[in-house]
Amino acid sequence: MGWLWAIIVGFVLGLIAKAILPGKQQIPLWLTTVFGILGSVLGNAVATWIGVNDTRGIDWTRHLFQLIGAVAVVGVGDMLWASIKGGRQRA
Repeated sequence: MGWLWAIIVGFVLGLIAKAILPGKQQIPLWLTTVFGILGSVLGNAVATWIGVNDTRGIDWTRHLFQLIGAVAVVGVGDMLWASIKGGRQRA
């Protein structure tokens, strides 16, 4: 069940990250989900590192770090995807 939640959260965070980033991202939906999962893991690691990963009630700070991580990973991943895809089209 943990993997299912990771996929769902990654999908939602990836879509929100794509909506926050300016312009049109060229990455496919499956890669958006993977980048959202990676951003969530990154956000959890940062929240654990600063000590706010487990609080009473809703962990708003942890969720904010997850979203920031997803935005960063989707942004960098989109640039990498565009450079790889652009390089293949020229050949």
